[in-house]
Amino acid sequence: MFKVPAQSTATATALLVLRLIVGIAFILHGWGKIQAPANWMPPGGPVALSPFLQVMAALSEFGGGILFVLGLFTPLAALAIGITMSVAVYFHSVLFKDPFVNMTGQGGSFELPLVFFGIALLLLFAGPGKFSLDQKFFGKR
Repeated sequence: MFKVPAQSTATATALLVLRLIVGIAFILHGWGKIQAPANWMPPGGPVALSPFLQVMAALSEFGGGILFVLGLFTPLAALAIGITMSVAVYFHSVLFKDPFVNMTGQGGSFELPLVFFGIALLLLFAGPGKFSLDQKFFGKR
């Protein structure tokens, strides 16, 4: 599961850069949530998410971001982030009726969680690349 498929240096470098950028973004997105993991959603908001699910989202964003940066347990991190982002896409597109891109600058959109979902799928199936701790610890497929 954690073995890295053989790939060119260019592909591995691109995956490293992608993991670093997206990992740092998730660490920053998850930082505020991890400060109060069971109650980061405002009470009485349009959607009530159980404290357990709030903790899972906070851990997947913050912890998954750290794992992306390290390239460690990448498939598990990608799966957790993918699930979290699919819930975010559902909330914004179906429950909040937000547009894909909000051209007014007011309100939400589901563009970013959908892009992050796509990146999580890519890392789930392509792996972290050879410049990763998964490669060091688990080797090639």
